[in-house]
Amino acid sequence: MDIEILMTVAGVVLLLGLSAFFSGSETALTAASRARMHSLAEEGDRNAQTVNRMLASPERIIGTVLLGNNLVNILASALTTSLLISLFGEVGVAYATVVMTLLVVIFSEVLPKTYALAYSDKFSLAVAPIMSVLIVLLRPATIAVEVIVRAILSLTPDTRDDEANFLAAHREIRGHIELQTKEGTVARHDAHMLGGILDLGDLQVADIMIHRTKMETIDAGDPPAEIVAEAVKSKHSRLPIWKNEQENIIGVLHTKDLLASLAGSDWDIGKLDIETVCKEPWFIPDTTSLKEQLNLFLQAQMQMALVVDEYGEVQGLITLEDILEEIVGQIVDEHDPQDMAIRPQNDGTVNVDGSVPIRDLNRQMDWNLPDDEATTVAGLVIHEAQSIPEPGQVFTFHGYRFEVLRKNRNKISALRVKPLQAASSTAGPQELAKP
Repeated sequence: MDIEILMTVAGVVLLLGLSAFFSGSETALTAASRARMHSLAEEGDRNAQTVNRMLASPERIIGTVLLGNNLVNILASALTTSLLISLFGEVGVAYATVVMTLLVVIFSEVLPKTYALAYSDKFSLAVAPIMSVLIVLLRPATIAVEVIVRAILSLTPDTRDDEANFLAAHREIRGHIELQTKEGTVARHDAHMLGGILDLGDLQVADIMIHRTKMETIDAGDPPAEIVAEAVKSKHSRLPIWKNEQENIIGVLHTKDLLASLAGSDWDIGKLDIETVCKEPWFIPDTTSLKEQLNLFLQAQMQMALVVDEYGEVQGLITLEDILEEIVGQIVDEHDPQDMAIRPQNDGTVNVDGSVPIRDLNRQMDWNLPDDEATTVAGLVIHEAQSIPEPGQVFTFHGYRFEVLRKNRNKISALRVKPLQAASSTAGPQELAKP
């Protein structure tokens, strides 16, 4: 009798260990970093390669774990119940229920799953060889489970599944970056760069282009000496050339081509023919995404394109540098003037030019002003105010206080912005609060 009891107890302990193995394996494999597993597999780690193969068919893992886990748990409960009934009679059923519940919850569920969550990559690599064998051994039984599950899931197809999965992956990556930034693992500048990469598919060239009112252009009808002077004076190496009217862009002048042409004519500026020196302009629609345009720049080996609207009118220009700045931030070289468009003040306010893009202000000040309805700070104020404000007017919206400092005709040229939590609790007489 004592031997039978010891064998039964040993059997229950073994079954609980197997249950802990199944529970921990499921948690570890589902929580394992796929990026880490992929990296290890590329380095030749066989266990990582096994994990990747199993993760490619998660229904097999789930089927094997559920089948094995339920099998050992039910068997362990049956053995324990039989043993306690033989020792205590019918009340042994109640004892068995309490004992097995505590043992299964503590030692077969909470403990192994907690460990697996804490060391998911290490745990998954360790159990991968055993789980791969169990998946093969239990394959006949799990096939039936897969057939039933797939038959049920096939009843609810959705053509938006692929798009939803794609968006979910982007949200997961963005959320992970934000979490690691808050915890201090990822530097904020690095987080901005990673977020900029994810934003390329959501932004269009119209969101970051240099507007036509700020474009530096050259009139093809100007005297050659003036053209050379303008090209040398400009901080840009590529300049659009127009003829008869500014909207009629006939080419793009590169300063290297200009120098080569002058050198070929023995530096006789009078012989310069600007139309033969400039290259053909590249026009793109304003609805092109930044991700697509970046690929187009790389494929065409060009660095500047002119942006046109649906009517074919030039709205601005965009360069490869503009797109790269959306990822890495402002790129400044020795010829660029110091950017004073965003000027933080000692009192916590920020003086900003109205033409500054909202994304640039958010990036530099670590703010979260919305840029869905407007591209520039002035555009945001006009959109919210539903009018063109006058200097001195103050508006409050989206958690920030905006004061119009200067206006040039119908254009807001300068504003003072301050987060509400840092702003004064007393409002001026001209303040207009907007929800």
